[in-house]
Amino acid sequence: MDRKLVLDAQLAIAIGHRIEVTEHIVEATGEPAVLLIVDLETGVRYRREGAPRGELVRWFGRVVDCTVTIGGRITYTALAVDTDGDGSGAAGAEAALLGADAAVESAKAQAARWGGSDRVPAPEPERFW
Repeated sequence: MDRKLVLDAQLAIAIGHRIEVTEHIVEATGEPAVLLIVDLETGVRYRREGAPRGELVRWFGRVVDCTVTIGGRITYTALAVDTDGDGSGAAGAEAALLGADAAVESAKAQAARWGGSDRVPAPEPERFW
């Protein structure tokens, strides 16, 4: 599964390099925030300033695309990472849940369309004893 990381820093990580990403769950929002990225091929560590609070989650992947945008008032890096498919990581779980929610909504729509949930059931015949 591919994940997209957009970071407000300049990280030039070569395509094909394996990375280790450590995220912490922000208590106020419940969203994951990248704390540390380690390029396992070169050993370079990119760490966010400050002490993490909350649960830490670590996952691994391989860089598929790296775009560093510089100039003006905006400087950021967009990394596309192919995860190892082990399902670890808070963001991976969040993406799976969003996909599951979309599947449930789609199934409900199909059931309403084809299952006739708005139809009135046929009356039961009278029973004679």
